[in-house]
Amino acid sequence: MTSATVFRRQIVSRTAAALLGGYVFAWGFIALGVAGMFAVGMSFHDAEHLFSMLALLLYLGVFLWSFAAREMRQVWLVLVGGGALMTALASLIQHALV
Repeated sequence: MTSATVFRRQIVSRTAAALLGGYVFAWGFIALGVAGMFAVGMSFHDAEHLFSMLALLLYLGVFLWSFAAREMRQVWLVLVGGGALMTALASLIQHALV
């Protein structure tokens, strides 16, 4: 493999991590935030709007971090694993409320 091919694969991997992994992470953040705030008494729509706005800033941060981090495995693990974990916790909170 040439160094140009390796460089292209790294760019594709970082771009996919930034776009897809960032989306999964932001989704989990919104789900967990809305479920948590609803559980403590905030109205659903207020919590939804608040965490959607915060997630926009979070998405920007993890997008930039995806390109700045040294280890791609760590980026994928944190973004996809963290997003999945937050979504699972949100689901547990929602089931406890029902």
